[in-house]
Amino acid sequence: MVEQHNHPAQPAVDDALARLAAALPAGGGEHRPQQVQMARAVAAAIDGHRHLVVQAGTGTGKSWGYLAPLVLAGTTTVVATATKALQDQLATKDLPYLQQHLGVPFEWAVLKGRSNYICMQRVREVQDNDNGQLELAEFAAVAKAEVRRLVSWAGSTDSGDQATLSWAPSDKAWQAVSVGSDECPGANRCPMGKVCFAELARQRAQAADVIVVNMHLYGLHVGTGGMILPDHQVVVIDEAHQLEDIMSDTVGVQIAGGRFTTLTAALKRVLDDPAVVGPIGEAPTRVRDALRVHVGERLPTPYPADVQEMLVDVRGRIEKAQSALRAIETDVEDAKARKLRAQQLATRLQETIDSALSGRDGYVSFVSGGPEYPRLEIAPLAVGEVLANGIWAQRTAVLCSATIPTSLGERVGLPAADFDELDVGSPFDYEHHALLYCAVHLPDPRTPRFAAAVHDELAALITAAGGRTLALFTSWKAMDAAAEAVRTRVEVPILTQRDLPKTALVKAFSEDEKACLFATAGFFQGVDIPGRTLSLVVIDKIPFPRPDDPLLSARRELLGAAAFGQIDLPRAAMLLAQATGRLIRTSTDRGVVAVMDPRLGTANYRWDIIRALPPMRRTRHRAEAEDFLREITG
Repeated sequence: MVEQHNHPAQPAVDDALARLAAALPAGGGEHRPQQVQMARAVAAAIDGHRHLVVQAGTGTGKSWGYLAPLVLAGTTTVVATATKALQDQLATKDLPYLQQHLGVPFEWAVLKGRSNYICMQRVREVQDNDNGQLELAEFAAVAKAEVRRLVSWAGSTDSGDQATLSWAPSDKAWQAVSVGSDECPGANRCPMGKVCFAELARQRAQAADVIVVNMHLYGLHVGTGGMILPDHQVVVIDEAHQLEDIMSDTVGVQIAGGRFTTLTAALKRVLDDPAVVGPIGEAPTRVRDALRVHVGERLPTPYPADVQEMLVDVRGRIEKAQSALRAIETDVEDAKARKLRAQQLATRLQETIDSALSGRDGYVSFVSGGPEYPRLEIAPLAVGEVLANGIWAQRTAVLCSATIPTSLGERVGLPAADFDELDVGSPFDYEHHALLYCAVHLPDPRTPRFAAAVHDELAALITAAGGRTLALFTSWKAMDAAAEAVRTRVEVPILTQRDLPKTALVKAFSEDEKACLFATAGFFQGVDIPGRTLSLVVIDKIPFPRPDDPLLSARRELLGAAAFGQIDLPRAAMLLAQATGRLIRTSTDRGVVAVMDPRLGTANYRWDIIRALPPMRRTRHRAEAEDFLREITG
């Protein structure tokens, strides 16, 4: 754990946080000792060039906790977030506020992947009366109208960022006027490169002191040897509990039918040869048929014959398209741009297939997705070496989250002697405001009797709470069964994850204090419902990762007997802590977290999980939980 020593920057950090709090409306914000402790540790990490891992519980205000000392230090910093919601919070709320009230001048910028920005070259092409009409011929009238609206918006927007639109275009309409990084030939080779919104965003980032990106883009930066982002002295990894999984995705590669669909669309814009374009257009079916029988499986090296033959076959189809593209000679700038983008897409896809066929050491291949949209993934068994070379050896890193898995440092390759750990806790009064109830009398979750027992508990607890319940399940099947069984036994409405999109569902639940919401793992994090509307969180099982997950099973084999303690237990504890964190969102919230899994009270590993949870009072008696619920909701 990091030790708190007096540090030259600490008085400045303390004063800065006090100034920021005082500038808040309604008489200023409250003093948060946990935020001050975190900010002091970040200042010390920057000064000492040591990595820092901080667990900052809900309500700490961790964004200010790292932003204030970074700005005061005058370092160039990249903040990498795991969620779009956090990225938007930093860009629309925290950074503008600090710029106004911190008293230290600094510049900040948001940088996203290319596909988030409208492409002026694509805009010009769809405006072309001949080719543009041909391109949009297959579009429905609504999508055509959306494209025309986007073209008009391109002439008035300052950023070209899709997030600044006041309306939501369809995916097809947006794809008609944007390009991904695999498709873009770069500003120097594009006729509209000088007015490219993605390039303008990069230029703003080059001049900024604080650059906000998502973790996927930072992973691409690491994977390309530092070619994407400006040089920076410090990186903040916010929501760091997702670092390992996101880096696995970005450092690895994927092959799916959708990539061939994208290539087909690019080829159609420049080639009118069914003998060349047709086989690429049929490739998604070829990919699906070869992979669907292997969904959920880890693949051996070399691949099974059907997968190997498919990859060789589709690569050959791409090579024929490449030959046709190379044969195109034109002086028309737009046609040259279309040709370059198609070549870029084809080359990147060929490189991915070659990587898959080469059987890279230290990587595992598996098929994910469903039978209709399977994808071949090649992911690193461990990301530690990649991160050690790409981040830890290059700059100072601050990793923070409300929940930090115990094995995080080791899993991501942080040298034990080079980083400090700090848990600042939470400012919320969990001991008096929250109760953790574990139903130890229930049957083992792996037995047939467990589901019915959970339904009995749910009905009783929901009745005591008068609704106001978020019930979280580790499978869709368990959620559906519980909703069907409990609906007939309670007098309050029950919404399920199947009813509405996530945002609309959370809104409907928030606006009806009597309602209950039954959901799955997607609601374990990123759901913020303060107040009495959410007074009870129920979790059916300890959320251990699936034993048959192909990537995790390969990592388990690598670790042997240590796998449970290194992989399964930290992930389960972190997810349970995330789910528990849905309950207390403000200093006045009160409620009960009920875990139906008796192993939380009986298993020999139970304390590893309980220690990861907020410091709530604990009980094994449902009556005590019911009494507390009636007290706070009555």
